Amino acid sequence: MRKPGSKKGQTVGSGGQRRRALEGRGPTPKAEDRPYHPAAKKKAAEERKEARRGGTRVAGRDAGREARDAARSASMTAKVREALRVGGDHEIIAGRNPVTEAVRSGIPLAKVFLAGGMMSDERVAEVVRTATALGAPLVEVSRSDLDHLTDDAVHQGVAIEVPAYSYRDVPDLLARAERANHPALLVALDGVTDPHNLGAVLRSSGAFGADGVIVPERRSAGVTAAAWKVSAGAAARVPVARVTNLVRALKDLKEAGCFVVGLDGGGPVSVGDLELASEPLVLVTGSEGKGLSRLVRETCDVVASIPIAASVESLNAAVATGIALYEVARRRESRS
Repeated sequence: MRKPGSKKGQTVGSGGQRRRALEGRGPTPKAEDRPYHPAAKKKAAEERKEARRGGTRVAGRDAGREARDAARSASMTAKVREALRVGGDHEIIAGRNPVTEAVRSGIPLAKVFLAGGMMSDERVAEVVRTATALGAPLVEVSRSDLDHLTDDAVHQGVAIEVPAYSYRDVPDLLARAERANHPALLVALDGVTDPHNLGAVLRSSGAFGADGVIVPERRSAGVTAAAWKVSAGAAARVPVARVTNLVRALKDLKEAGCFVVGLDGGGPVSVGDLELASEPLVLVTGSEGKGLSRLVRETCDVVASIPIAASVESLNAAVATGIALYEVARRRESRS
């Protein structure tokens, strides 16, 4: 087919213009779309027959069913959203080990969130049995819902909602050591704001027999879901006391018979040579950036250090606490 207005015959300098003037017809239509093809006539006859049988009404009923299904889906989503709502002062603990340890410690349960197919895990089954006995609701959710609930933490298909952590008083920690019939061993954190560090300190405290951890109310990490996760359940076994003034709390502990040892890279005494290890002791760890604050340092009876390679500037607060706890536990064991 030639474009409208094109001239017949050769013109000077026309070159390939005649070839470019030709337009293709495009792809061949399907047989059922060609008006005079038998397949097209058969398709039209079937459409007329379907219309006479009330196919339009059937299609309408299908559309109504789809609308009802969509409404039901929206309703279920609202129910899930309601089930996932967490109380204002509540915390979410996620992961099989942290959840199991928390439940074994007798922590109050508000809800248990489970992804499908988790009952085959014995730890999860134990959590479900405990929740059922306590009357705590079991909420089955998708893994994507759990991702949203836990802020994309590694939940392993299970999470629990619990009330805000119940902090202890410092005398409770001393009483715990007295009941265990050994010299008190406490850890105090001065300006440690990372909950992951607090969780790691709780884990080391549980491993080496510390009687508790002390944190200030201000400018310090608290026992949050992140701390629970890193502690691998130790937050359920090692009590945490929160104090309004750390210096005052340390002075009170000194009056109660404890020695206060600060950890600092420039300390004159190595933790491995600490003669006070077998005495009632409070190990104080400062923040990674500033270390021990001035008033806390002045309150310490001894400032001890951990020998490290010259190429390393300092140790992580949680790592330093773990090493110091190990050295204290080792010296106590050797003298027992």
